[in-house]
Parts: sequence; structure tokens; C-alpha cells
Amino acid sequence: MHKDDRTAADKALVEELITRQGYQWLAGVDEAGRGPLAGPVVAGAVIIRPGDEIPGVRDSKLLTPRQRERFYQIITSRAVSWGVGIVGPREIEKYNILQATLRAMKAAVMNLDPPPDFLLIDGINRIPLDIPQQAIKKGDARCPCIAAASIVAKVTRDRLMREYHEHYPLYDFARHKGYPTRMHREAIRQHGCCDIHRRTFKGVKEHLEADNGKHQEGPGV
Repeated sequence: MHKDDRTAADKALVEELITRQGYQWLAGVDEAGRGPLAGPVVAGAVIIRPGDEIPGVRDSKLLTPRQRERFYQIITSRAVSWGVGIVGPREIEKYNILQATLRAMKAAVMNLDPPPDFLLIDGINRIPLDIPQQAIKKGDARCPCIAAASIVAKVTRDRLMREYHEHYPLYDFARHKGYPTRMHREAIRQHGCCDIHRRTFKGVKEHLEADNGKHQEGPGV
């Protein structure tokens, strides 16, 4: 079997097994923004109508920004339902990034209408919901509906970070989206932290005592 054929078969396998068990609305769930030093963690949840394959949809990390935007428009126009969940920096600090991610995923699922009757979740952790579900390691590379959710989450978060750039131009969030790039770390060193930085994250917390009044204020988060 050709590699591409194996990949296509693997992508369809889990969803086919689930739908054969009688579930109708299968939702893929994924997140964007666990690793950044600033901004929210965003989750996407998408129900794709059985058999409605969207050619080219794959893990958002493998797509260019332009491709993600194009697929976002296709997914949100053709999906049975789609939803997002957003958890900000203060909640991330309060609950830790894993729990904040699960909260965002739960919120995304709760925004689906019709509600799903089975969840396919990227990763190894279940969502605290009383809905049948399966966590799938590297699910965004295996399941089309999870890949679709990854695109919705990524595009939504990138748009938010571009908006934050307008309030905090010193950090250039529009370029690095809050991830710990050299540019971002240097901006923190020079200007201190702003309201959307995650104060419990390494790369931020060690600069808090050295801010000396350089804290950048902006809209509430």
C-alpha cells in the first residue's frame, strides 16, 4: 500500500469505527496555544457531516496562514456545527495550562448545536463531560474532524493575538503570537510584562520582580 493510501486509511479508520457503533454527530476537538508565554489557550470543536470530506484539511501546523484562513472559511460554512472555547492568562495561572486547556475544550464542545454524541480529542486527556469520548495521540494527523478543529482553534487564536498587537505593539504579538521566540523574550527583557503574559510561565515569571514599573497595561483579560 502506498504511503498516501495508508495515511488516508488511518485518518478514516477511527471515525468509521465510531460511526458504525451508532453515533451520528462525531465532534473533533483540538487546541491552540498551550506553549506561548502570552495570550489565551483556544480550543475548537467541529462536527463534520458523515461523508462530507474536505480535501486538504490536515493538522493546522502543517498549513500556511493563508491555507488555514481558507480552510477556516470552508469548515465553518460546511460544518454541521462548530464552536470555540477561550481561556485567558489569569485562568491559566490559576488552574495550570493542562486544566485550562481542558476547560477551553469543554467550552468549545458546549457551544456545539446540535450537541455531539461522541468526542474525538487530540492528545491523551479526556474532557470533563458526560459524553462518550476517546482521546487520540496525534489525533490531528489521524482524524479529519480533529484536524478541522485544530484549524478553527489556530485561526481564532491568531486573530486574537493580532488584535492584542494593537494594544501592546512593543511585543509584536502579530508576528510570533506569544510564543517564546528570541524576539519575544528580548521584548520582555526590555519592556517587562504586559497584562496578557502568563505570569507563572518560565520566561515570564523571572522578569516580574525586575519590571520596575514597566508593566504594560491594556484591556482586561
